[in-house]
Parts: sequence; structure tokens; C-alpha cells
Amino acid sequence: MEVFNQSSSTRFILLGLSDVFYLKVIGFLVLLVIYLITLSANLLLIIVVTINPKLQTPMYFFLINLSFIDICFSTTIVPKILINTLSKDKSISLLECAIQMHFHLAFGSTECFILAIMAYDRFVAICKPLHYNTIMSRKMCLGLATAAWTSSFINSITHVIYTFQLSFCNSHNVNHFFCEVPPFIQMSCGDNWLHQVAMYISTAIIANFTFFLVLISYINILSTILKIKSSEGRFKAFSTCVSHITVVTVFFGTVMILYLRPQSRSSPEMDNSASILYSVVTPMVNPIIYSVRNKDVKDTVRKNVAKEFAPIKFIFTKSH
Repeated sequence: MEVFNQSSSTRFILLGLSDVFYLKVIGFLVLLVIYLITLSANLLLIIVVTINPKLQTPMYFFLINLSFIDICFSTTIVPKILINTLSKDKSISLLECAIQMHFHLAFGSTECFILAIMAYDRFVAICKPLHYNTIMSRKMCLGLATAAWTSSFINSITHVIYTFQLSFCNSHNVNHFFCEVPPFIQMSCGDNWLHQVAMYISTAIIANFTFFLVLISYINILSTILKIKSSEGRFKAFSTCVSHITVVTVFFGTVMILYLRPQSRSSPEMDNSASILYSVVTPMVNPIIYSVRNKDVKDTVRKNVAKEFAPIKFIFTKSH
């Protein structure tokens, strides 16, 4: 059996979006448009929150964190996928691969924590409004954000180090669009049981636990919303919560499919689709779902940004 490890191979070969020319062009254009929307929407949200004093609240502090994460999360993989789709050379160096894997995993883990914190923030605001300022103090917000970022980056670098200590069998062709832990574990030969267990435990703690916190928060929020006397207000709040829950469920669900499914049941096609969904599509949708219905956000966009850009003005004018 031929083995490829750090000493025998310094490059890995990644997949492009397709080998069929017209599918390659379509995939490239769709991914490029999604990426540009992700960058513009999240940057716009960061600018809007920064220039509007009314939005200097804990909710928008965490939303800025989320927008920054989504920009970086998408940027760690999309440019490389676009290049590989058009280029004949789809290789990536060991160092580049390790860096990509580290930041992708770190930003993904941080997003899990931030989504849970945002759900808890909404729970406190809606279910315990009199105690909101005390519970979600500036010190608490900074502490939660710092803990989320620090723990995620420590967890990520640990998994990356373990992953590249593995030996890879028969080929250094990666059946994936970018460098991610599960495909590399599947490529490895020898005893990788300990690393698999570590990955399952890490995913269970980060993804499953934070998703559970999100669900608990929204269950309490929905029970409070049902007590609203105004049917119009109840419907608006309910539809907003449902849209949040839907996006969060897609994100966490695809992460769990990729990282918790046994190797014997893995499917490269499903893994690639799941990775694109939570790494590329979700970062595009998040700023729209979390901000487009907010009156202060829309007013700030109209007054300071959208008047110069007709498409943006149309979007925020229609979203009542």
C-alpha cells in the first residue's frame, strides 16, 4: 500500500465544481454571485450598525460578529473553489490546506456559539425584558464573544494538528471542494479511531449543544409570542422567529450530517452539498434574515446607502 504523508507529498488535489464545461460555467457564476452578495450584504450590515446609534445594542453587537464571521467563513473557501473550477491545476500546498482547514473550522465553530448567544439574547429581551440590561451587560457581551472566539480557534488548531499527523493512503486526491477535516479522515490509513472520537465529541459539544440552546431559547420565545393579544403583532413576531429557526436548523443540520455521520455511511456528493450549504449559502442568507425586517436598519440604509444604489433601495423598500 502506498502511503502519502507530510514527507512524501507536499500538495493535495481538490475538486472543481464540475468537469462538464457548461455546468462548470453555471456553477462558477452562481457561486460568484452568492459570494458577492455575501460580501456586500454583510459589509452593508456592519456599516449600518456602526453609523446608527440606535443599533448600538447587544443584539447588533453579536450580529456584527456574525457578519464578520460570515465574510471570513465564506472567504476561506470560495475564492479557492472558483480558481480550481477554472484552472487546470487544482492542487493546494500542505501549508495552504492546513491554514484553510484551520480558519474554516474556527469560523464555523465561532458561528455556532454566536448563533446560540444571539438566540439567548432574544430570549432575555422578549421573556425577561425588565432584567435585559442587567443580564446582557457590556461586560457579559464582551465575555461571551471572547469565549466563543477563543475556544473555537483553540479547538480548530487542535484538530488540524491531529489531521495532518495522519498518513494518507493510495492518493493525495481529496474528494472535496476544499480542505475540511472529515474527507481527510476518510483518506487516512492506519488507526484514526482516536481522531474520529475526538471529532465526534467536539462536534457534539459545539454544534449539538449550541443548537440545543438555540431551540430552548426559541421555544420560550414562541410561547411568549403566543400570549401577544394583537394578531398582527403575533404573526409578525412568529414569522420572524420561524425564519430564524429555519436558517439556524439548515446550518446546524448540515454541520451535523458532515461531522457526525459514520464513515461507513459517508457520501462524497452529500458531503460536498452539505459543505456548500452551510459554508456558502448560509453566510449569504444570515444578514437578510436577521436584519431586513428591522425598521432602524431599513431607515439607515435608505438614508445613507440605498439612495445611491437602486437595487438595494428596492429590496429594503419592499421588505415591510
